[in-house]
Amino acid sequence: MELMKSSIKAIIGNIVSAEEFLDAEDIDKFEDIIIESKNVFVTGAGRSGLAAKAFAMRLMHLGVSAYVVGETISPAIYEDDCIVAISGSGETNTIVSAARIAKNRGSKVLAVTSYPESTLGQLADCCLLVKGRTKKEVDDENYMKRQIHGNYTSLTPLGTAFELTTLVFLDAIVSELMEKMHQTESDLKARHTVLE
Repeated sequence: MELMKSSIKAIIGNIVSAEEFLDAEDIDKFEDIIIESKNVFVTGAGRSGLAAKAFAMRLMHLGVSAYVVGETISPAIYEDDCIVAISGSGETNTIVSAARIAKNRGSKVLAVTSYPESTLGQLADCCLLVKGRTKKEVDDENYMKRQIHGNYTSLTPLGTAFELTTLVFLDAIVSELMEKMHQTESDLKARHTVLE
């Protein structure tokens, strides 16, 4: 039980501390691109994919035309669309590939990553820096040495800190999108009720 409590505190602490890396101009640009796009596509692998799907659902509740890359109902992406690509390392092959295809088709690429200098970050028109422990950190040469000395970077397994922080930050972006799009909680509830 103590380990669980410590893990919860570590996760919450990561979310709070990651807030300091957010850039107001990047967030505004990120949101404006979403609002201006005809369709918004989201992609992520593994648990980042779950965060992407949750974001797509929130966008749909706002009345935004949102699709998950790889789903059977997803149309082709065009120049008046954007893709939100989520990868902690910014090097996940399938995500980088999807972003590259979108870019080649003329659409905007919005990256959510812990490494803006990564391949994904370099492809992006706008990059949202979300600090979190990623698999890349586990693979670094000093990881085992830190663990042996009791210097744990996190009590969360693999990329969990990144994925949970991304989920929280994208939900917070939805709150700002609601305001920019003049949506109210009642509008969302009405749209959600109709869809159920």
